[in-house]
Amino acid sequence: MSDRAQKTDHGIGPVVTASHLAAGAMPALSEIEFAMTLMHHSFERWMVRCMAAAGVPGLQPIAVHLLHAVAHRNREKTLSELCMLFNIEDTHVVTYAIKKLDALGLVASSKRGKEKTVKATRKGLDACHRYHQVRETLLVDSMKRLNLDEDALSGIAAMMRTISGQYDQAARSATSL
Repeated sequence: MSDRAQKTDHGIGPVVTASHLAAGAMPALSEIEFAMTLMHHSFERWMVRCMAAAGVPGLQPIAVHLLHAVAHRNREKTLSELCMLFNIEDTHVVTYAIKKLDALGLVASSKRGKEKTVKATRKGLDACHRYHQVRETLLVDSMKRLNLDEDALSGIAAMMRTISGQYDQAARSATSL
């Protein structure tokens, strides 16, 4: 185990949830996994509460994601495009969330050939606009005060997308075992 994995400057090991995984050949990956887990749950909690503050309570995180994606560039999307965009294998998860958004009048479904498509309604676009306003006020303003390097943040996002590809490849490999 590297010196980094054994302890930090304060004599405490890396911040992980599974020391048995951090004891492997790449302890920093365990740190990233724990950080991603915390960020994932915090982000989902934020999205749900921000959408509630924007006037649409009771949505699950995936429904919030989908509403924003469907509103993106105000063009219809197919269910397969949405699944691919979010790397979701279980299409029923997307279908269920779309049905809920449809029932709330936030999206409208139609067909393009044999494929189901979804487009944001005026009500859905308005909800996304209100979400944007709440986000700017409560999140962006406070993040700006941290004086984070936005180019570095973009680099981190690019690295996270690259790392996600490694997890996908490892998942495919694990399926064949």
